[in-house]
Amino acid sequence: MSLRPLSRIGVLCTLFAVCLAGCIAVAGALSPARAVEVKVGVLRIDYPVLVPVSRYDLTPDDLGFAGARLGTEDNQTTGSFLGNDFSLETLAVTPDDAVAAARELIGKGNRLLVVLGNGEDILRVADAAGEEALVFNASAPDDVLRDSECRPNLIHVAPSRAMLADAVAQFLIWKKWNRWFLIEGSNPDDKKLGEAYRRSAAKFGAKIVEERVFEDTGGSRRSDSGMVLVQRQIPVFTQDAAEHDVIVAADESDVFALYLPFHSWEPRPVAGSAGLRPVSFDPTTEAWGATQFQRRFEKLTGRYIHPEDYNAWLASRVIGEAVTRTSSAEPQALKDYLLSDAFELAAFKGQKVTFRPWNGQLRQPVLLTDSKITVSVSPQEGFLHQRSPLDTMGLDEPESACKAFDS
Repeated sequence: MSLRPLSRIGVLCTLFAVCLAGCIAVAGALSPARAVEVKVGVLRIDYPVLVPVSRYDLTPDDLGFAGARLGTEDNQTTGSFLGNDFSLETLAVTPDDAVAAARELIGKGNRLLVVLGNGEDILRVADAAGEEALVFNASAPDDVLRDSECRPNLIHVAPSRAMLADAVAQFLIWKKWNRWFLIEGSNPDDKKLGEAYRRSAAKFGAKIVEERVFEDTGGSRRSDSGMVLVQRQIPVFTQDAAEHDVIVAADESDVFALYLPFHSWEPRPVAGSAGLRPVSFDPTTEAWGATQFQRRFEKLTGRYIHPEDYNAWLASRVIGEAVTRTSSAEPQALKDYLLSDAFELAAFKGQKVTFRPWNGQLRQPVLLTDSKITVSVSPQEGFLHQRSPLDTMGLDEPESACKAFDS
């Protein structure tokens, strides 16, 4: 018996049936065994602060929350296809109420907790949460949280001070600006940042030729008289410094650094807390799909993005990716996946980001900006590492005293 060849319609029907079967198989492989309800809480701890030097740096009321909202929308887009449901609850509190607020959020089922606050308060929240929740640090740069004071339930999406300082140092070394004039503020966080720059200088071979401390005397930093006084004070303060290529400012308190460009005694570039600044993200970023991302954020909020917004968005997307891949919202299951070699996430930074399994820090490029353009991105070309060039910034595994993630 001879077989008649299939007609054109028969061939198309056969191909359609094969493709349909393949799509069903792929969907079956991706779909979770059951729908997952994912409750994410965002806790923002607000502190009394002085009005910033620049009115461009005024803090929006929805700082951080807006990024988490966009991240939740992105997660829900994928989640609706897979049967998962993402919800978001936000809460802004004072430091005194931080632990109680965290327990309230966890008690409502928000066992995935994104926290914006200082290092001390994030540590208190993580300790109060215990094994019941997985806490994502979206703001605190304190190196000690990735080192001796790490916690097994604390994951760091925000870059550390060491990462930020190393990002600046690599660019300065690449430019052959090896002689640094370090000016440090008098407040505790300024001193921590100054120490991070000293460590970076030693790490990459720069020489700090002179150090000075700018005392914070308080008072208004935006009045006309204040501007005039600083304009007269900065040249005198920087006079007779040792020969240097660049001024490195350690001023997390936002007291003096913005006045250094154009006011220093010697005409030198400024980096650190003013001039060339290291950030996790910035409105000036346009490469790697960032323009489309920022337009969505601006449509949602009516303003430009802040690093805290980006960190909260990134924490939300980290959670969404982990839930999609594990079909679970259990904190331990998500943590195990995040710290594994299987995790990676596109983050509009030119390469996929991953986690350091020894201390829970997200590996990520650091942007260098002058607030008008993205000047460069670290790690810089030529800085190599046996694992990843991203590990040239921040605490590498042999440098970290964190034992909480030891298996």
